[in-house]
Amino acid sequence: MSSFIVNIVTPSGVIYDHEAKFLVASTQAGSLGVLPNHSPLISPLNIDALRIDLVGEEEGVSDWVAVNGGIIEIRDNVVSIIANSAETEEDIDVSRAEEAKKRAKAKIEEAKQSDNHDIDLARAQVALTRAINRLNVANKKR
Repeated sequence: MSSFIVNIVTPSGVIYDHEAKFLVASTQAGSLGVLPNHSPLISPLNIDALRIDLVGEEEGVSDWVAVNGGIIEIRDNVVSIIANSAETEEDIDVSRAEEAKKRAKAKIEEAKQSDNHDIDLARAQVALTRAINRLNVANKKR
């Protein structure tokens, strides 16, 4: 069976490097499925989960990674993802993500009440999306 390499890099370094048989990512152009020998591509990513089906794993077993935006590049059977932040399901602190979700919801309410709410509201909405993404990956609710 053919395969490809998946690398995920953040400013902290490489957080993921495995051989895969399939990957699903959410790009700004829509959902993207990647199989071996995919055509070259570069696209911005949304804040969402990546599903990575590993080579040699039983059917239905996948790795999940919460990616907070970034860029995906596919070339020569290597999928490279460069993101400001990304966490594997094992690395997500669920209680911290729950607290971030609560803080973001509170800031959204506060921003809606204030006069200059455009910047604060947008920032809080992104924080809420990131927290929900992390919780979804930690709980594998995709």
